[in-house]
Amino acid sequence: MQFFGGSEISPSLPAPTASGNNALMMYVFNRNGICLLYREWNRPLRTLNAQQDHKLMFGLLFSLKSLTAKMDPTSMDKGNLGVPQLPRQGCSFHSFHTNTYKLSFMETPSGIKIILVTHPRTGDLREPLKYIYNLYVEHVVKNPLYTPGTLIK
Repeated sequence: MQFFGGSEISPSLPAPTASGNNALMMYVFNRNGICLLYREWNRPLRTLNAQQDHKLMFGLLFSLKSLTAKMDPTSMDKGNLGVPQLPRQGCSFHSFHTNTYKLSFMETPSGIKIILVTHPRTGDLREPLKYIYNLYVEHVVKNPLYTPGTLIK
């Protein structure tokens, strides 16, 4: 499967280590879909176009959120597929995995979306995502030199 500018051949990933060197990529999006931060660490294949990669990732998240809300068996009000969902509204997802990676996702009430792409055997990352968000608040949001909506440097 070709995904994010990769090739048809899936490279073998290094096994997760006890030292926590499992992260391949991290994205931070604002509520408008602007990628505020993108980092690669152990990504075996590089993307050809970073902007397209960011749009694909945000579109994937939008679609998965919409799909999970539409399929929610506990809600009578399904809405239309593709209609934006508010944070904490309806059913949501936290992660999914394939044979080559695991995508972990957290959305805050302010609309900040934090995504970690890791080795597929990595455990639950909800607490580490909360920790990353707390770092974001302490070092970015509370920084008087930071202009909201601009790239994080």
